[in-house]
Amino acid sequence: MEFVLDQPVLVLNRLWQAVNVICAKRAFALLSRGHASVIHHHVDDFRVFSFMDWMDFSRANPPMEQIDAVHTPRITIRMPRVILLTFFDKLPSKELKLTRSNVFARDKDLCQYCGRTFPREELNLDHVIPRDRGGKTTWENIVCSCIKCNSRKANRLPHEAHMRLICKPVRPKWRPVISLVLNTQQRERWKDFLDLAYWNVELED
Repeated sequence: MEFVLDQPVLVLNRLWQAVNVICAKRAFALLSRGHASVIHHHVDDFRVFSFMDWMDFSRANPPMEQIDAVHTPRITIRMPRVILLTFFDKLPSKELKLTRSNVFARDKDLCQYCGRTFPREELNLDHVIPRDRGGKTTWENIVCSCIKCNSRKANRLPHEAHMRLICKPVRPKWRPVISLVLNTQQRERWKDFLDLAYWNVELED
């Protein structure tokens, strides 16, 4: 159940513009409170479903794959892939915030010293130039680091610890948070909502 509820759901604002990606668990919470509706591609058109209508549709049209549904003792509910917010009509800020999650996303969960991929709970953020030596907390001075490499580097510059950065840290070009989690399957699934000219430019690598 947890794995199913961790799946990504595309969020559209009231103007049908893509603004975010959230987990299915959060999407169901918004749907159940009436803060969003499900957008479903049906035959040659898109249909909008309230949560109650979506449950009825799920009963009449059960999904083929287990991963495409949430199963409760009483009902099987199809997994929403796109939801439409009821009230929100803004676009995300063009300033990508410097957060732990966004740094990990920029560095693809790779330790920038040893090059290995780690679960996020096993990663730290490292100041390339240590703070007590004038290093700032900026995109250009923060990298993803595993615990072992972080401990080895300690309060030194990389060359002093005989370590080398894989990539020079840079401020990412602004892209919607959507682009940070896209894979081929998601890109195809959400193609109709990401092919607008505005989003094409921002999602290019």
